[in-house]
Amino acid sequence: MTGQGEPSFAAELKHFREVRGLAKAELARRLKISPSYVSHLESGRERGSSDLARRLETELDAGGKLWKAWKDDDSGPQLVPESADVPPSAGILVLEDSAALRYDGTHYHLTMHRRLRNTGTEPITRYLVRIAVDRYPGEPERSNALYRAHPLTWEELQVEAHCGDEQMGRVIKHDRDAFKEIWLEFANSRTRFPLYPGQEAGITYSYSVTADKWGPWFQRAVRLPTRELTVSLSFPTDLQPTVWGTETSLSANAAPLRTPRAHAVDADHTVYTWTTLDPPLHARYRMEWRLKTEDPAESEPVNTPAPSALMATAGIIQEGDIILQSVAQPFDLPSEADDARRVVSELSDAITRVRTLHDFGKGMGIAAPQIGISRAAAIVVPPGDGASPIVLLNPTAVESSAETDRQYEGCLSFFDVRGLVPRPLHIVINHTDIEGTPHLTRFEHGLARLVLHEVDHLDGRLYRTRMEPGTEPIPVEEYRGTGRPWNYR
Repeated sequence: MTGQGEPSFAAELKHFREVRGLAKAELARRLKISPSYVSHLESGRERGSSDLARRLETELDAGGKLWKAWKDDDSGPQLVPESADVPPSAGILVLEDSAALRYDGTHYHLTMHRRLRNTGTEPITRYLVRIAVDRYPGEPERSNALYRAHPLTWEELQVEAHCGDEQMGRVIKHDRDAFKEIWLEFANSRTRFPLYPGQEAGITYSYSVTADKWGPWFQRAVRLPTRELTVSLSFPTDLQPTVWGTETSLSANAAPLRTPRAHAVDADHTVYTWTTLDPPLHARYRMEWRLKTEDPAESEPVNTPAPSALMATAGIIQEGDIILQSVAQPFDLPSEADDARRVVSELSDAITRVRTLHDFGKGMGIAAPQIGISRAAAIVVPPGDGASPIVLLNPTAVESSAETDRQYEGCLSFFDVRGLVPRPLHIVINHTDIEGTPHLTRFEHGLARLVLHEVDHLDGRLYRTRMEPGTEPIPVEEYRGTGRPWNYR
């Protein structure tokens, strides 16, 4: 309990946030936490981890006062948050859950880190860990035969576990051919270090599995209240990895992840990372991948993700979402110039993600509603290497030619099909720049088609509504024009 006259961590946080002129949403964005969690911190319902307290101290430049208040609050009894998503019986709140899987060409190496807080009323003396493998997802008989002949063993797993600098003891609960459960104890042969009510601790455990016993998937199930979940997958770049993800729950079927995964090249490995905040209990997040094999004769059949599922992993809103049926809100420029720049930046990031998944020989475009932002902004990338992107703010078509042609179009929001769409050969678009200056720009042929496709998105229309009566899109597998420009004679 803090001494008389000493402000609490919650009060200091609110004070310095307001002094720095930061809204809760902006502070949350900088720290990659949810705005509601900032509210919980400022109300005292949540205390936050020591790592978060240090990050807040740095971000708000509090001169050490925030960090001191956090440590002072730690000197007295802590209240258990009265939150619906932290049931008193649970006893454990997972502040940070990070899973890192690395493939070296022969073995998968998994490292799990969890930052735990005891929100119950009794000391916690152990933590349950599950290890499950399935070499052939969807083929249970084949997998069962493999593990009967070559069961997963503790010797090959080489499990290591630590709480801080202390090694954790281990007690086996289940030992089956392809499924293991083990209690990690807050104790070892030298000492005991239970996690008492109100205390926090970071635990890390790791194990390895050979590639002949691990299938192309990794799943995280949310069994305890969790604030932040991160999954990182690392593969040799020369294997040309493709990664996608789905989420399920007890009441919902599998759907693409709601947010895109990021990826970057680190030396000779490509690393894919995905993060979510406040995941619901019982949700399951499954990452899958496809790798190029050195010898096609040795390659195993894999389930290739549908093109629409790949686009969803890149953060593209899919058909059926109400935002794709709504007219986007125009910008009031130049007063909303900062908002417009932010949206254009997010569109550019989305284009970078999408272009890693497909060869756009005809050029491409993306509109703000397709990334969940109902504002009148779009970017069109003409075909050809080095072509400069065309940024369109508040675009409307003011002229179009009577001459039209019909060409197949694809849409990132339902990329499994291609549709034959009539469009004018020439158009004039009225749009504004970031300073609010109006412009009239003429586009023709394929560029006119790309621009009109995006203007339609901003008007809440999909190309299906432009197709002639009696025609339907065809499966992308039947389309023969992928990677080639449209033909204009």
